[in-house]
Amino acid sequence: MQQKRTKTVDDPIFEVRDTTVSFDMDRGESKVLNEVDIDVERGEVLGVVGESGSGKSMFASALLNAVVDPGVLTGDITFYPESGSAIDLLELSESEIKEVRWEEISMVFQGAMSSFNPTMSIEGHFRETLSAHGYDVEAGMERARELLSDLYLESDQVLGSYPHELSGGMSQRALIALSLVLEPEVLVMDEPTAALDLLMQRSIIQLIQEIADERDLTIVFITHDLPLVANLADRIAVLYAFEFVEVGPAYDVLTEAKHPYTRALLNSTPNLETPREQMRPIDGAAPDPVSVPNGCSYHPRCPVGDETCEHDDPPLDSRTDEGEHVAACHYVDEVSTSVPLTLQEVTVNE
Repeated sequence: MQQKRTKTVDDPIFEVRDTTVSFDMDRGESKVLNEVDIDVERGEVLGVVGESGSGKSMFASALLNAVVDPGVLTGDITFYPESGSAIDLLELSESEIKEVRWEEISMVFQGAMSSFNPTMSIEGHFRETLSAHGYDVEAGMERARELLSDLYLESDQVLGSYPHELSGGMSQRALIALSLVLEPEVLVMDEPTAALDLLMQRSIIQLIQEIADERDLTIVFITHDLPLVANLADRIAVLYAFEFVEVGPAYDVLTEAKHPYTRALLNSTPNLETPREQMRPIDGAAPDPVSVPNGCSYHPRCPVGDETCEHDDPPLDSRTDEGEHVAACHYVDEVSTSVPLTLQEVTVNE
């Protein structure tokens, strides 16, 4: 496993504060994102990682103020564009938020085939998007061809095709190009490689890195696969039970994880570097959003959980690296012994 060097930045493009997504259900209130606080730095790739049902997709939807009814999004999400004033995303009208989406903040969903209209050519999708946002369509199509070429696609062939005529990898790259055609500052990617085989996943990751560097993009990359995002992310934020439990530079999180859940997640994720017999599934199950345990939500599954953990919810505390690497655990100094990592050594790309 390899890891790129971490960028040093202090220029947030997003400030997320006390942000919650909830649903009223017959059996009680379901919080699928619970009072999260995090900054996303301009120009970084932030990897957001967790098991299925941890709140990753809701965090992605919240960044675009795109939580669907009957979900309720509360808190503060401030977007700082490169030029212009700060934007309070949760105070925008429906028409205003539609302008911000795709033009300023774009999204790539899991499974390109479900994102494309099967009755429309790929070129039709680009032209419709450009026209809907009042862009010069012909100039935009030139940009589309450049993007497709940057993603190693034959632009004329792809534009003339219908979605079902493209392979999974080709359609996913075409969707990435479509998400970038309006030149947004931020790209939110929700499990964009989950439907692809391992080799295509790694190819897409490399292409995303190239695009991010060439176009000065900020990327929020949502995934359940920690090793997959290792070569892409500058920082990693780990979600468990709808809250961030660890945030830090990617190299540090991968090699010196401070939260027992992060370490268990690393040990349980299949990858080519770690022998199969060393992989360990995480005992127990993730909590129901209607009945999250009191105290530390991970304590029923945690090998170091005790009575303190049952009653006292630890904050996402600045314990190491002058606040760059934080974890919500009472026993950050003990987890390396209680939950040893089995993954192979991580090397840093120059």
